[in-house]
Amino acid sequence: MHIFITRDIPDEGIKLLRKRKGIKLDIYKGDRAIPRLELFKRVRGVDILLSLLTDNIDAEVFKAAGVQLKMVANYAVGFDNIDLKEAAKRGIVVTNTPGDEIAESVAEHALALLFALAHRIVEADTFMRTGKYHGWGPKMLLGTDVMGKTVGIVGAGRIGGYFARRLADGFGVKILYTNRKPDLDLEKKYGAKFVPLKELLKNADFVSLHVPLTPETRHLIGTKQLQTMKKTAFLINTARGPIIDEHALVQALKKGKIAGAALDVYECEPFVACNARDITELRRLPNVVLTPHTASATVETRQAMSRRAAENILAFLDGKTPPNAVKI
Repeated sequence: MHIFITRDIPDEGIKLLRKRKGIKLDIYKGDRAIPRLELFKRVRGVDILLSLLTDNIDAEVFKAAGVQLKMVANYAVGFDNIDLKEAAKRGIVVTNTPGDEIAESVAEHALALLFALAHRIVEADTFMRTGKYHGWGPKMLLGTDVMGKTVGIVGAGRIGGYFARRLADGFGVKILYTNRKPDLDLEKKYGAKFVPLKELLKNADFVSLHVPLTPETRHLIGTKQLQTMKKTAFLINTARGPIIDEHALVQALKKGKIAGAALDVYECEPFVACNARDITELRRLPNVVLTPHTASATVETRQAMSRRAAENILAFLDGKTPPNAVKI
């Protein structure tokens, strides 16, 4: 059984796979996403592909691999990088790696970004590093309190739910949320209120995005939605970059339509934005916090994802339905 892994991942999953007799493991050792042509070459003849979210797994990849390819184990919660219809057509099983660990980590990161915006942490750090601090002042780098504010959660799945719990447990905020359907448990536990997206954007002081990338959520936040937000509001995205129309976001930030934004994901990754001018603007704007898609980047979470990907593969090899099989 030939398994190809498109990038070196934390070792827990690798160790599990190496213990199984009859597995030939091949790992691309490059420090960046595998080049497209290299991917075509390396997948030829493999039975199982362990891919990352940076890999576009489509009909061309399936064709290059051959008819013996029977499984794609995605090392990610999302699977928007995989052509599910094409996989189904070819009888290929697709799995992902959701779990409490990754949800907890992303929720923590979103919360960190919220506080970084509210208390202008990055601006203050730059202020100090560039030698601009010459003594305390009563109006220097004034931020905003989180206590008592309204936080809007767009997407109340596992990550959005953990984000709500952290806020409700100790920060005295009002929580609004929008979702495909109301979550009565979220409302009962944390006092969250289910509202339409427009109402959420209109009333929230902080808006945090936690929806998957689908045709319906692509550019969910664009010019119209940004104009609906308060001028004092902040936008946080730890979900998927294309959920925000980044050009519209840049314009809104420049014109003071919203107070700031924190992004961990980008519309044209690995680029900060889809065109050079917007890249420059986002990097220069002082009220923007940028992190390099590291919301789940903890040792514990990345090891758990590695282990889960391997467990999906081993279950498949045992003739069982993988625990994280994606419904196609």
